[in-house]
Amino acid sequence: MQRRTFMKNTGLLGASLLLSKVPTFAQAGYPEVRVAKRNFTSSSVEGAIAEFTKNVKDKELTWLFNNCFPNTLDTTVTFTEQDGRPDTYVITGDIDAMWLRDSSAQVYPYMHFIKQDKKLQQLVAGVINHQTKCVLKDPYANAFYNDPKKVGEWATDETKMQPGIHERKWEIDSLCYPIRLAHRYWKVTGDTTPFDAKWKEAIVLTLKTFKEQQRKQNPGPYRFQRKTAWATDGVPMDGYGYPVRPNGLICSAFRPSDDATIYLYLVPSNFFAVTSLRQAAALITAVTKDTKLAAELTALALEVETALKKHAIINHPTYGKIYAYEVNGYGSYNLMDDANVPSLLGMPYLDAMSVKDPIYQNTRKLLLSSNNPFFYKGAAGEGIGGPHAGKDRIWPLSVIIRGLTSVDDAEIKKCVNILKNSNAGTGFMHESFHKDDAKKFSRPWFAWANTLFGEFLWETYKNKPHLLT
Repeated sequence: MQRRTFMKNTGLLGASLLLSKVPTFAQAGYPEVRVAKRNFTSSSVEGAIAEFTKNVKDKELTWLFNNCFPNTLDTTVTFTEQDGRPDTYVITGDIDAMWLRDSSAQVYPYMHFIKQDKKLQQLVAGVINHQTKCVLKDPYANAFYNDPKKVGEWATDETKMQPGIHERKWEIDSLCYPIRLAHRYWKVTGDTTPFDAKWKEAIVLTLKTFKEQQRKQNPGPYRFQRKTAWATDGVPMDGYGYPVRPNGLICSAFRPSDDATIYLYLVPSNFFAVTSLRQAAALITAVTKDTKLAAELTALALEVETALKKHAIINHPTYGKIYAYEVNGYGSYNLMDDANVPSLLGMPYLDAMSVKDPIYQNTRKLLLSSNNPFFYKGAAGEGIGGPHAGKDRIWPLSVIIRGLTSVDDAEIKKCVNILKNSNAGTGFMHESFHKDDAKKFSRPWFAWANTLFGEFLWETYKNKPHLLT
């Protein structure tokens, strides 16, 4: 994780993000900000942009969709062939490293289009292939370099660092996201070529890692410490975290924000693990026919699910039964949510539960209120932030996820408007913006937020087009 400086918008994002002329937007008074020299171009994605632009009358929204939805393809992917197989390295934007989480989330919105776009399908297959190599290199690492010999800025972290690894923060979701991507790819295309012996080996290693981090007999092989002034970068108790009582849940030293957990049983990530384990079992059964491995994956999913029902639900005096964000097995819990996904708010988006789940709905009400210490509301909008970017910082990711998990037209429309106004004239989403001034933002080039915003707009256009007028 790298700490961000907050910017006061000056109108453009710099020479690296300047665009070729787009007369319709230029004539409407919007700056040309989509890059002219693009890393990858998809005919189907360009077709979606043309369709959206033609049918949505709000010029600012069409400008934002034109800039944001293809941002991952335009600026962050390196698509090559290695050993006769597609290979795709995906950076987050302003950091030249590939997060297993971010890379999956960045290309997932293109799943709508890969069946009719062979080139795009190969790019996504390349992401799956590259992620397999990353997991096999180190299942506890969250971010990797394309150069396997590169030594980065966190080489002195007190953990088992090695060349080719950018950062080694153990986060459950780092192993879940590649499964989510692989499962969806298989469901959409029916193609099984990425799921070779190496991929199966990565699934076996994922299962092993999850079991190690249940910490039933000992703390397991992972520890992490960093010499830093940032409290959220440090893991206490000699790098193992505060004690937990083993109960079947999986420990996560870090959240998907790359901030350290307080209580190691991170609830939304454990829910995500249940879904991912079952998806992995389905793939293993269909592709490799290894019923024994599939049964082990399914058994762990059931064990974690049972433990969640017993330990992750608390009774709140105002909201009734809700899900805690973190628990420790001793009865302690943390009531909050973080913008980064998996979040409590985002569990339906990850297929971890139904949006109609009554406990989720109770939890959602708390999360979108002042009872969530990281829910901020001000002149520039409202939304969830987190410790990573600091006080009063709303993350567009949380507003997007709120919209994607809402069944209320007024709420979806509200989210669209908050996000539209948060771009601060840049034409892009950001990591965070100040609740009272969207021009004070962090990370002008954050591809996950851009592409996910594009997915939100596309889903709304397809299902509720009247909300984009």
